[in-house]
Amino acid sequence: MREPWIAGILSLLIPGVGQIYNGRIIIGVIWLLVTGVSWIGSVGTLGWVIHLICAWCAYSYAKDNPIRN
Repeated sequence: MREPWIAGILSLLIPGVGQIYNGRIIIGVIWLLVTGVSWIGSVGTLGWVIHLICAWCAYSYAKDNPIRN
């Protein structure tokens, strides 16, 4: 079973990894690229906002779509 808190923490550590943990590899790579570009292209506020949205999306996807063994 996927743990939502693990997905959220993984995406907080490295954006997109929580989505990859959820089995959404392409979405995870897109989040990684979008977050990286937002960090590079902004003073930092936009980077933080997108980074937190990424973690929230990973958490909520894992919570709403559990895999049962």
